[in-house]
Amino acid sequence: MDEIKENEIIEEPEEINESNIKGNGKLYIVATPIGNSRDMSPRGRQILAEVDIIAAEDTRRSMVLLGKLGIRNRLVSNHKFNEYGKAKYFINEMLGGKSVAVISDAGTPCISDPGNELIKAAIEAGIQVTGVPGCCAAVTALSVSGFDLSSFMFLGFFPRENADRKKMLEKMRRGDTRTYALYESPKRIMELVDFFIRSGARCRMCLCNDLTKLHEMSFRGTPDEVREQLLAKGNYDKGEYAVIVEIDEDYIFNKVEHTVSAEAMLVDAMVAGSLSAKDAVAAVIADENNSYSKNELKAAALNLKRMFGG
Repeated sequence: MDEIKENEIIEEPEEINESNIKGNGKLYIVATPIGNSRDMSPRGRQILAEVDIIAAEDTRRSMVLLGKLGIRNRLVSNHKFNEYGKAKYFINEMLGGKSVAVISDAGTPCISDPGNELIKAAIEAGIQVTGVPGCCAAVTALSVSGFDLSSFMFLGFFPRENADRKKMLEKMRRGDTRTYALYESPKRIMELVDFFIRSGARCRMCLCNDLTKLHEMSFRGTPDEVREQLLAKGNYDKGEYAVIVEIDEDYIFNKVEHTVSAEAMLVDAMVAGSLSAKDAVAAVIADENNSYSKNELKAAALNLKRMFGG
């Protein structure tokens, strides 16, 4: 991104007005505050006041925010259980010249929130989609973590099942980045930390709780240190968590070093389980000791077929 030079005049965007919006039939993706209503941007507030329809994840929660902002506008629900069916309704409204703003309960829509189906449908229908940037819990947590942010990956909500959590940790250890952002429920935050402790994960964590609110808190350190900090707080199971994990360099898998060839692993699986080559690929992928990708294993299966026929 180009740097803003000293004394450089920044041109203000053209004022948005009701008639312009109605004539365009646009879809606006509007970020809302993640805790502090004063973080709502002036542009976002204006668009929410002037569009024809606001597509809200939870109309009851959105009414509270709009009330604080002094906005009275038409709200239509657009949550994960009805977004497939509602997309057609919103598209027809926009094709008829009306403009729609998508908001989630908090933060930027589509980041682990509903909205993607409507956006894809709008693009296919040739409707202009405009982002109105603002708050995002994951990005805010990354910015205050103090970790390496030269690259990072967003994982959404961490899996609930232990087997899926193990696979996710393996994925993190094999990734091309050391830093990961994820979300977790306050009711499961201690389970998450305990999982990293039981797994012997060598990493640093930054747990951000109630970001931008009056009593926001951050817990930093190793999984053991973070656990002690949570217990010291006492009522840690209140408020949503944005979690940043930085994997230690010596905990990352070296992807170029394989002690056993992919072909050998497939043959072992085929013999041990009387499996076909296709089933052996699936079995090896599920093996937590496997360090080969699905494509590498498929290539190895084809190589075995060429070598032995059949």
